[in-house]
Formats: sequence, structure tokens, C-alpha cells
Amino acid sequence: MILSQVIPGKKYSRIISLVPSQTELLSFLGLEKEVIGITKFCIHPDEWFQSKIRVGGTKKINLKTIHELSPDLIIANKEENVKEQVEKLAEKYDVWVTDVNNLSDSIKMIYDIGKLVGRTKQATTLIFQINEGFEKLKMNSPKSSGFKRAAYFIWKDPYMVVGGDTFINEMMLFCGLQNVFADMKRYPQITLDKVKEKNTELILLSSEPYPFKEKHKEEIQKQMGKIKIELIDGEMFSWYGSRLLKSINYFHKFRQNI
Repeated sequence: MILSQVIPGKKYSRIISLVPSQTELLSFLGLEKEVIGITKFCIHPDEWFQSKIRVGGTKKINLKTIHELSPDLIIANKEENVKEQVEKLAEKYDVWVTDVNNLSDSIKMIYDIGKLVGRTKQATTLIFQINEGFEKLKMNSPKSSGFKRAAYFIWKDPYMVVGGDTFINEMMLFCGLQNVFADMKRYPQITLDKVKEKNTELILLSSEPYPFKEKHKEEIQKQMGKIKIELIDGEMFSWYGSRLLKSINYFHKFRQNI
């Protein structure tokens, strides 16, 4: 069943994670023995990526492998996983589905998972550290009038960017950036001409899900004139678990360089 709340006293010892950032969180919380399966995109921590059984991708789950592992808990996400596949799993297993669209949602997700897997103390400590770090970012942030107008690219052929109702959009704000496509939802397709029309000052080319490289930067720069283009680490902007601790320092340095 899809769990809506933590079942008091229930302990899970065979966990499968279907979300990369939440897999990393489970590792941070010390669940080496309990986590038995991850996706092929769960690249952190590397030792888990090398040793844990992979149950397919985030969008294409291998049901046969999952059934063979016989988990007692599966952790999924509303956006990253396919609803029909998750519902199919929920017919046989306890499934916890997270929904993260901003920092507040992330904090709630960390606490909920910590409580779910018996790591409330560790999760609470992590939350304190994340809140403290992002509060400092906010305090040292320029006034909104000084924010650079930016577009965050996640895909090529067609070009796709992040809209205003995304986790990445809020991370951009912590970097002192105003998303020029904040008036659009989720991940709209756009043209380079549209980027120009928005009076964009900065283009961010993310390392994921599309792996933008220097050659793509040079290709786009030829059409963008004086608009500055930066290759950035997409994990720092889109992974919403324990990776946020690393994002804090990354954002500090990022703001200094732009």
C-alpha cells in the first residue's frame, strides 16, 4: 500500500530506493544493511552504486528484480517515478511516495524518511545543518533587484528549461538568480530566440539530466551574443536530500563567481 503516515513501531529491514537523491540520503542516515536495491541512476554513494542490486531506472522499473528481492519498503517520488508503476508495486509492498517542489518540502521529506526508517535523530541533525546553511545564504543574498536574470537548461533537442514551480527554481533564488521562465510550469520547451526576448543575462547548462558539455556551451554561445553561459553541477541544484549540505558551499562560491 502507499503509506500516508508512518506506522508506529514498524521496522523495515529490506528497503529499495527508486530515487537517486533519496538513496544518498538513506546512506547518510546509515542504512547500509537495510537498503538492498537502488536504480541505475543512484550513483551516490559510489560504494552502493558498485555493490547494491539495481532494479532498473527511475522511469522503467524492473518488477521481476524487485519481486526477487522481496522488499518490505519501497521509497519513490511523485515526479521522478511513473505513477502506474508505483501503484503496481503498492499492491504488494509498503510504498512511501515523496513530493518535493521546494526547500520546505525537502526538509519535510528528510524528516519523514528519517522517522519512517528509525533514524529520526540523524534526520533532525541533518535538517538543522541544512536550515542553518540556507539561512546564511539568505542573509548574505543580494536584494532581489540585484538578481541576475537567468535561464536554467536541462535538455537539448528540443531545448527545455525549468519553470517556476520546481525545486530548481528555488535553488536559483538562493544563488541570487531570477528565473526568466518562472511564469511557466515544470519543464517547458523553449527556443534560443525566446531566451533572448526575456532579456536573459545568464544561461546555466546543467550536467543532468542532459549532460551539457563545453562543446554545447560554445554552440549556444555563437547564437547568444554577450549573454554569459556557465556549465553547472546539476546535482547541486536538483538533489534534495543530504546533498543539500554540499549545495550550500557550492552556491556560496557560485555567487562569488557570477
